[in-house]
Amino acid sequence: MMQLCDIMTNASSDILNACGSGTQKPAWANTSQQFSAWLLPYLALISQLPFGARHRVDNLMSAILTVGSPVLAGYSMILTILNARWISRRFENVSFPNARHAVRILMSLQQSPLRITNEDSLLSSLIVLPENDDWWPTIADFLDYTLTWTIASATIIAWVIVAYILTVAGSLSDVKANLNSNGQGTGSVWLWLIPIVIGWLQLSPKCDYVRIKRAMDNANTMAFVATHHGVIKASDLSERRAISIDSTLEQPSSPDENLTPPIYNYARAISWSRSAEDVFDAFRMASNNSRMHRPVRMGDTWKKADGGNTIEPSNRSGDPSEVNAYCRLPRHAAPRYGVRNPWASGIFFRIFVASLLPIALQCATTGAAVLIVYFTPTVGFGCRSLGYIIYGTLATMVWAMLVMSSIISHYLHSYSGRSSWSPLFSITMRLAKVLSNLLRWGGKFLATVNAIWAVTASMLQFADVYDSCYCNSSMLGRGVQHAYDIVVTDGLDLGLTEAAWWGALALACSTSLGFIFLMSLLTDLVPT
Repeated sequence: MMQLCDIMTNASSDILNACGSGTQKPAWANTSQQFSAWLLPYLALISQLPFGARHRVDNLMSAILTVGSPVLAGYSMILTILNARWISRRFENVSFPNARHAVRILMSLQQSPLRITNEDSLLSSLIVLPENDDWWPTIADFLDYTLTWTIASATIIAWVIVAYILTVAGSLSDVKANLNSNGQGTGSVWLWLIPIVIGWLQLSPKCDYVRIKRAMDNANTMAFVATHHGVIKASDLSERRAISIDSTLEQPSSPDENLTPPIYNYARAISWSRSAEDVFDAFRMASNNSRMHRPVRMGDTWKKADGGNTIEPSNRSGDPSEVNAYCRLPRHAAPRYGVRNPWASGIFFRIFVASLLPIALQCATTGAAVLIVYFTPTVGFGCRSLGYIIYGTLATMVWAMLVMSSIISHYLHSYSGRSSWSPLFSITMRLAKVLSNLLRWGGKFLATVNAIWAVTASMLQFADVYDSCYCNSSMLGRGVQHAYDIVVTDGLDLGLTEAAWWGALALACSTSLGFIFLMSLLTDLVPT
């Protein structure tokens, strides 16, 4: 690329000699110092993200998605919390045995491909029959484990925060030192990682697939189902279970649903909400019937229990048609949504709210980095600020593509049970399926590119690759006629630069702290 000093018509040979026609030769001592101070702590902090997938490549991809799109990571986390609050509030007025355990189970399975079915009266039997009273607390206890703060995680987070404070204090105390290779912009653009890691540690997602699968298998041996010949073990009837995470019997709407790292909650949050609401509706109907003192078996009289609010077990016994009617559930599997609404109540509002905070965090941290390099002489948009803008833009694009893919996938899956489609509708659905796949593949590809770029852009600055006449003159923003390069910094007034650095620091830190504070407020109804 032709250098600015070569193309400006009014450039003198003295300026050309001072500016040079290439980039500064990298100084290893400065590069390693900047890297270890500004970037290395964040790379170490990535290890504290929640993983838990069956395959290591899926764990690696979850880390890449997080770095490539902080918006997606924050979106999945906030939507997980909002869904947990939503289902918890919905169950508040349900007064049927095991309702509290049901809430805990549903919230714990947000990182799994939750499947609900009432085939052979499995779900209605699980809710109504007194023989299943041991199933609910058992599986709730199995899933009641926390992967939260440890000495290692607290130490790494403290290291990152202390390193950031010390390096920022050092750069602000001597603005002129390493003016063009200063890593404060890098420190700001990666600052989102601290609230994301802290947020997941607070939430403690149940994402260990092996542990969850073992818990489900152990508890499901205790499940009973009503038949016309009496109550029998569900395992004696078939391999299907009312509540499971087995996706072999029913294909998920998106392959990402099967991946337990919590960043993939973007793919299963919609289907999880629909399944959770199906369970809630069944509990609600059973609760309403019990409040009206209606026994399950038709023609029986309600028997009052000796205990206060308990329900006499005989009131909860019946044949398959009776337990189905008690919960108002069909005998077959969970209904396809060509008849009923495929979307859980309020899901799009929660998606909207879950999008706001991560976008604000991304804009604040990336915007702070842009402000730092924009007001560093020469003032204006240049190579460094363009690198940060590219990172923030691609991160937002990844989030938009993957969320749109999940919405389309769920819509297609909800109508997959239709026996007959018109030719036009069939073609439309096929094209939508192709679009959903392209958005998912494209989003992951962009996330990979962006994650690599996030590290590369930082290293380019540390290695003084940007320390060229073209980049230092902010020619991208000022244009050829108005661009200039500052060769001699003695006596240079850096008051505006220092003020901008302080302002960017305040913007990034206040937004990150605000994100952590709001996370703490939102998790009040989420058990950990």
